[in-house]
Amino acid sequence: MKLNVCRNLFLWAVLTASQATLSDDRIAIHYHERPPYMSTADTGIVFGLTATPAAKAFQSAGIPHYWVQTPSNWQIEILKKNSGRDCSIGWFKNPERETFAKYSNPLYQDKPTIGLALTSNGKLSSGQSIETAFRRKDLRLLVKSGYSYGEYIDKLIKKVKPNILAVTVENVNMLLMLNVDRADYFFIAEDEAEGLIQASGFSQRDYKYIHFTDSPPGNHRYIICSKQVDDTVLEKLNQWLP
Repeated sequence: MKLNVCRNLFLWAVLTASQATLSDDRIAIHYHERPPYMSTADTGIVFGLTATPAAKAFQSAGIPHYWVQTPSNWQIEILKKNSGRDCSIGWFKNPERETFAKYSNPLYQDKPTIGLALTSNGKLSSGQSIETAFRRKDLRLLVKSGYSYGEYIDKLIKKVKPNILAVTVENVNMLLMLNVDRADYFFIAEDEAEGLIQASGFSQRDYKYIHFTDSPPGNHRYIICSKQVDDTVLEKLNQWLP
């Protein structure tokens, strides 16, 4: 298993380096499969709630670019390293990221954040506040390392310190972790929940949406770029964003 992982990392690094060499002055747009925000069609076109407006903005602004499938946790590290002209799509804004990334205007605004849990989980139900759920130590919250859940939830996590299990896997695997009772719930935008369940091959009736009384309006998602991307590029993109 370790050999395969190392081999895959090596191949990804070689491919990325080759693409960067061929790209000249093109900007690398990093993305990962995350329906309904980002998906790759059989034709190779990347589309979705955040991918489509991003693609249209780059094309309409006449900015040379190419798309690269990159694991989500690597995307942030690439922008932090700032060794090339790299952008990533669909990220929330938070103070830590603003120290190393440049932001576009908003691409998209989510519906309010919900909790996703198994229908059979009797410990969770709609009508309570997020803070109330956080203060219950019998509830296990699954979070993705390095992700922001929006300013309100991020601050509440730091303040209340709920019972957390942090992982680096994608949402499909987080769904599996609910199924095998590794956690009770995780946060997700309501826009994404149905598509995630369908893409995973599971039944919608096996899951329930937890609507919290204090859930803020949906977060905006942005294009974020490394510091090596000129400000003029962001200015051009902003002219074509909603």
